[in-house]
Amino acid sequence: MSTRTRFAPSPTGFIHLGNIRSALYPWAFARSTGGTFILRIEDTDLERSSQAAVDVILEGMAWLGLDPDEGPYYQMQRMDRYKEALRQMQDQGLVYPCYMSVAELDALRERQMANKEKPRYDGTWRPEPGKALPPVPEGVQPVLRFRNPLAGVVAWDDKVKGRIEIRNEELDDLVIARPDGTPTYNFCVVIDDIDMRITHVIRGDDHVNNTPRQINIFRALGKEPPVYAHLPTVLQPVVGEDGSVRVEKMSKRHGAKPVTQYRDEGFLPEAMVNYLARLGWSHGDDEIFSREQFLQWFDLDHLGKSAAQFDEAKLRWVNAQHMKAMPDEPLAMLVGEQLKKRGIAPDARLPRLCGLLKDRSDTTVALADWAQRFYQEVQPSAEDVAKHITEGVRPAIGLLAKMLEGVPWDKAAIAESLKEVLRATGLKMPQLAMPVRVLVLGTPQSPSLDAVLELLPRDIVLKRLANV
Repeated sequence: MSTRTRFAPSPTGFIHLGNIRSALYPWAFARSTGGTFILRIEDTDLERSSQAAVDVILEGMAWLGLDPDEGPYYQMQRMDRYKEALRQMQDQGLVYPCYMSVAELDALRERQMANKEKPRYDGTWRPEPGKALPPVPEGVQPVLRFRNPLAGVVAWDDKVKGRIEIRNEELDDLVIARPDGTPTYNFCVVIDDIDMRITHVIRGDDHVNNTPRQINIFRALGKEPPVYAHLPTVLQPVVGEDGSVRVEKMSKRHGAKPVTQYRDEGFLPEAMVNYLARLGWSHGDDEIFSREQFLQWFDLDHLGKSAAQFDEAKLRWVNAQHMKAMPDEPLAMLVGEQLKKRGIAPDARLPRLCGLLKDRSDTTVALADWAQRFYQEVQPSAEDVAKHITEGVRPAIGLLAKMLEGVPWDKAAIAESLKEVLRATGLKMPQLAMPVRVLVLGTPQSPSLDAVLELLPRDIVLKRLANV
């Protein structure tokens, strides 16, 4: 059977990197096996779901190139299908109405906990041969509960966690439809996975407790469950009010950023895929790799069993490596978009600027900060001016400006002018170059000075050098 995987986020909050990693692996597995990747939006939580959250899911996946082959499907648009399946299960005796009120359930759980028992529904309304059920209360709409097997074991070979076995007596009869008839999450998931012919479910390990219940529903419907792979949590450092740092599950509540924010902050999608891939999977010691290499190497056998910790410094390093390897023309297109946001119109110099400056930048935003110096006025800090623009160097700067007025405007001629000034004044290159950089770029540090000056118009260079 052809591989069919899915990503099924709930749009109850803005999707972050921990969430999107659960899209990356099923996408990669489908691509690496020639299968099909499906996007399903689980939007049955009407109170908490939002279109804005859906938009971030779709934008984030599109930015990362995690394009689905099918979908997005929306669970709220499949309600008729779920209700039809519920009716069929009722006809087959797989579900039953339960009239136990919330207050009665709470009282039952309190008694169980007082007796040091696991709190669980006790099957009061479960019909069995020879069993007398309580009288049906008037005016109460029942929930529908699934008849979970009473004995035996539900087990599966998880591709990450290994063999997992749960005794059925540990599981109570799951509510699969609310009093108003709307189906619940665990039931909808199973019907969706059956209808969409999902072969592999690759998801976070917060779903492990749902899996035995879902497997029993699959088997009650005469279907074999998919292969499961439950991914360890992605952790993030959280700074407490007292300044202490603790590590917790990545969540928006603790400052995890929406995926699309990384796009806006100048990260490359290829770098993000590379970094996310390593948050729970590995191929030997390879740290930097392309999307194509990732898909060639990816399998479920090398998924990590331990929680991974998000490290923004490492992400920036990975992004910097991908920027260095990226051809200048496509990189310039991304940097140009950043400049346009600042009201700067880039020109034909930008690819060369990117080639010159990208080794000093870890995001396209940082690269745009550098490039901006070539398009707008610069304002050196008072500290840099005081430190570098000294009386001893002013004559050399004036001599350089005079020489640059008449030379051909190319790197070789500019380099020769710099050397002539050094010969005439007896200065060393840093003694001249750092003050010139401060005046021309607003910073004492930059790439090779002749390459920098060549990419600035002559009149701009002369104007800035005159600010001594």
